[in-house]
Amino acid sequence: MSETARNRLMLVIAIIMAAIYLFPLYWMYITALKSGSEMFATPPSFWPAAPQWGTYAYVWESRNMGLYLWNSLLIAIGAVVIITVLGVGCAYVLARYRNIWVDIGLFLILMLQVLPASLMITPIFVGFSQIGMLNYPRLAVVIAIAAKSMPFFVVLVRATFMAVPMELEEAALVDGNSRIGAFFNIVLPLARNGILVSAILIFMQAFGEFVYSKSMIQAAELQPASVGLNSFMGPNTNEWNNIMAYATMYVTPILAIFVLLQRRIVSGLTSGALK
Repeated sequence: MSETARNRLMLVIAIIMAAIYLFPLYWMYITALKSGSEMFATPPSFWPAAPQWGTYAYVWESRNMGLYLWNSLLIAIGAVVIITVLGVGCAYVLARYRNIWVDIGLFLILMLQVLPASLMITPIFVGFSQIGMLNYPRLAVVIAIAAKSMPFFVVLVRATFMAVPMELEEAALVDGNSRIGAFFNIVLPLARNGILVSAILIFMQAFGEFVYSKSMIQAAELQPASVGLNSFMGPNTNEWNNIMAYATMYVTPILAIFVLLQRRIVSGLTSGALK
């Protein structure tokens, strides 16, 4: 097979895989526009005959969607700020003063990431209850997310710092900079893409968090959009167009962020953030 034919074959395979991957997203968007009869039609239609654009306005108002999204945004930003402030310094130290025990410790801590949130929520809930943290439920969720995601962030950012040559820091120290000055003036600007990529990944994860929020936040006015989406579910649920409209408004901001920052994400990936 010639190289041109091979490239065309790979392109076709990539298009097919992308179509399969994106089809559920497409189906979510069009289901939100279907009427009740169209949703259960056989065979299903791949485009609504009469799009019901008013579904979005109905769901936004009836489900108080704006408040839910605001709560999700507060939780996600809070988690990202805590993780970034604490994790960047930790990752830098582990990148510059590394040995076999540090690598072993990071590996063991990173293995905790395989534990599902549903397994960790019980001890976290009991601990937070005993210290009174549940009186501030959104803060409790932010801290729980930060604790769960911090190892993941540190490992990614540590790889970014390891890709920055130590000779640059040594040159800055010779020129009269302190260790802190060399970090902020030399190392941090060179590692910003990797830090940004890691922060975006944490933000996406925190924006969609459900288990901690469902367990710790009882007041509806403080719950994030993930918990609000769960409120649709019941034994006789059939308003799938409303559910999909809600999911569309929930997912679209994350997709928009990804599209707007895709160049920086690619730059961060290639700079060593995920090595």
